[in-house]
Amino acid sequence: MATTIRQLTRSPEEEAEWAMRCDMAAVFRVAARLGWNEQIGNHNSLMLPGEAPRFLINPRGYLFQELRASDLIICDLEGRVLQGSGELRKVAFHIHARIHLQNPAATCVIHVHPRWLTALSLLRDTEFALSHHNNLLLNDRMVYDHEGDEPVHQNEEGDRIARLMGDKSIMVMRGHGVTVVGPTVHDAFDECYMAERTAMYQMTALQTGQPLHRLPERLRRNHHGPWGDKMDARLHLDAWRRVLDREEPDYAR
Repeated sequence: MATTIRQLTRSPEEEAEWAMRCDMAAVFRVAARLGWNEQIGNHNSLMLPGEAPRFLINPRGYLFQELRASDLIICDLEGRVLQGSGELRKVAFHIHARIHLQNPAATCVIHVHPRWLTALSLLRDTEFALSHHNNLLLNDRMVYDHEGDEPVHQNEEGDRIARLMGDKSIMVMRGHGVTVVGPTVHDAFDECYMAERTAMYQMTALQTGQPLHRLPERLRRNHHGPWGDKMDARLHLDAWRRVLDREEPDYAR
């Protein structure tokens, strides 16, 4: 009964925030299933609507697979925890707050260490080839950080990352992992998913020792807008949420 009363008394703003929390929690759970996270590290954030800039993010010390919608904390761009129980990890602040600050279009920021994109980040010269059909859409949206040897321990490094990302949506970070941004949770999640799969195909093909085929330049999509304008990003996340509703329903609590 208490749950029913609480839900009935939520304002439209609270309902909208709860929907965002559930999407975020779903992405954490799916990322855990896919092996994207580094033990209790890695972090995903989402700017909330409203006049005062605030963002949702996972608190320090949680595994992705245990996070629930209610566990996410709300912080301001100065790194202060405004709502929720827990601490904001410093490296998360230096990456996420600075990207949100410099690029208001980056509503959602996903920073993870998936196997194949992270392996790509370790190679000296390798970037995405124009070989898979996914590359026709992805390649114009990517930037490679070839100078990111320093751990992200200060705002200056976060600002450098934010400037380098500019209007791109995917950054392969030298010796580190990947950061993907988007106007919604589902945009950023689906683009990260597709980039990781495409890296897997390329790295697997390279293991044969054979040269990669190159697709014609004329086939490039040259799309710089929201990822979901070209791909079924919302439907993809909704499909995962149906799986989670059956198998891990506590994500939405």
